[in-house]
Amino acid sequence: KGTLAELKPPLVSLQDETPLKPIVPKTTSKQRPFTVTYLINSCGLSLESAISVSDKVQFQSPERPDSVLTLLRNYGFSKTQISNLIRKRPMLLLSHPENTLLPKLEFFQSIGLSSNELARTLSSDPTLLTRSLENQIMPTYDFLKSVLLSDEKIVAALKRTTWVFLEDPSKNLMPNVTYLRESGVPQSCVSLLLTHFPEAVMQKHEPFVETVREVKEMGFDPKKSTFVLAVHALSGKGNKSIWERCYEVYKRWGWSNDDILSAFRKHPHSMMLSEKKIMKSMGYFVNEMGWASRAIAECPVVLFFSLEKRIIPRCSVFQVLLSKGLIKEGFSLTTVLLPVEKRFLERFVMRYQEEVPELLSVYQGKVKLEGL
Repeated sequence: KGTLAELKPPLVSLQDETPLKPIVPKTTSKQRPFTVTYLINSCGLSLESAISVSDKVQFQSPERPDSVLTLLRNYGFSKTQISNLIRKRPMLLLSHPENTLLPKLEFFQSIGLSSNELARTLSSDPTLLTRSLENQIMPTYDFLKSVLLSDEKIVAALKRTTWVFLEDPSKNLMPNVTYLRESGVPQSCVSLLLTHFPEAVMQKHEPFVETVREVKEMGFDPKKSTFVLAVHALSGKGNKSIWERCYEVYKRWGWSNDDILSAFRKHPHSMMLSEKKIMKSMGYFVNEMGWASRAIAECPVVLFFSLEKRIIPRCSVFQVLLSKGLIKEGFSLTTVLLPVEKRFLERFVMRYQEEVPELLSVYQGKVKLEGL
């Protein structure tokens, strides 16, 4: 058993003849089409981008584009964001600002998007501004509200991917949510998946059904949040490829198939970490701390902690206390790494300040272990 399936449980600028003059394009502004000049001067596009964009949109008057740009600026779009938006969707310059764009901007603000979030989201993917408010955006919102129950969660899903508002919800979203419910997944877990990982619920229905079945066969309980996190970890070819890569990395550290499946059941996203992150953390735990590799499989959450900010500072304190005989070998990595900082400091640092005055400095990285 060695695979996921087996684990089923050109533009050139020329210099003027006079060497003291600056470099200027061959085509002067008087010779350029009005659209190109406007895109450069008003939208902040480079000459090359403006020429490319002018193939997709043409206008002879600044009146409509000016009104569009004014609206965007009034809603907090920066020069860079406006440039990005126009470069991606130049036809928006010809939209009717009050009849077409304004109602959409007002709608998204009404559900809780701040000005900064609105500008950032729409400049990243302005396709949303090309969709019908009545026929696409509102029906999608109504469905999302019926599942997520709050505008705050809808905004969270939208910020993760505008795709959630771009596709007809009846195509994949609705049947996938229905299938999760039919599979015994409670409302809270459906909401968790759709809020934080909407792209997973927007897979094509057939592959989504197969993923849910696969997760069931691996022993996950549909009533627990780990079930939907596992669905996310196995959703789509990209995530499955990451899963297989993590499998191979853990294998190199001596984990068995059962170890890997156990870690996956406890913390599904342990199979979504980068190879670099796994190797650095495992290397420290095993080579520096001398912990058994398979012990990490029993508490995979420690792989998510920052090596520099949490693991090394705490383990350094642990090593000092151990070397001075103030604590015994029996402490597990969970005892050292899982407590919140306040609890860790009380138990392992403040408690031994008299015996080891430098302990807080060790924790803060100001004193090296070799100096004690």
